[in-house]
Amino acid sequence: MDMVATQNFRSVDRLLDKPVAQASDQLERMRPDGARMLLRHQVSEQNRWYFQMWGLVETGIGLALLLVLLFGSTERNFTLLLALLMLLIAIVKRFALTPQMVVLGRLIDWIPPGEPSADRSHFRMAHNAFVGLDLLTWAIGFFLTARLLFRRQRRTGDPDEEALERRSRVGN
Repeated sequence: MDMVATQNFRSVDRLLDKPVAQASDQLERMRPDGARMLLRHQVSEQNRWYFQMWGLVETGIGLALLLVLLFGSTERNFTLLLALLMLLIAIVKRFALTPQMVVLGRLIDWIPPGEPSADRSHFRMAHNAFVGLDLLTWAIGFFLTARLLFRRQRRTGDPDEEALERRSRVGN
């Protein structure tokens, strides 16, 4: 999502730098700063929607992972705790940080760049917290994945196959 949001904002600059002929006519009627602000506002609205939807998807994925580990595996407390932590982070991002960033983002959309703004500072703080939690989620996810993969490799095989092998040894 971070890459999508960044590229969406860069698309505004690409459009303004080299507009197609039809867009060029419309853009010439507007002040250059006005056109940029309007296009960035539109991109911001798109990004806000993407972050809200991704937050729901991420929460759903986190819940599904936790349920699979809880009811569909033999994983123990530490692994379940990591999955629960990832789910809680997704919930905090979606239901605490994202709504705050949406409100603040709409407030700062029309403030000219470089103009001091307390709302812009609050937005940056919320955004930095969001990115920090995103990075923490990635780190936990990589650790959890490695833990699950290496645990599976350490196991000798299917318990049913092991039982059959033991029975055959006892019979010989």
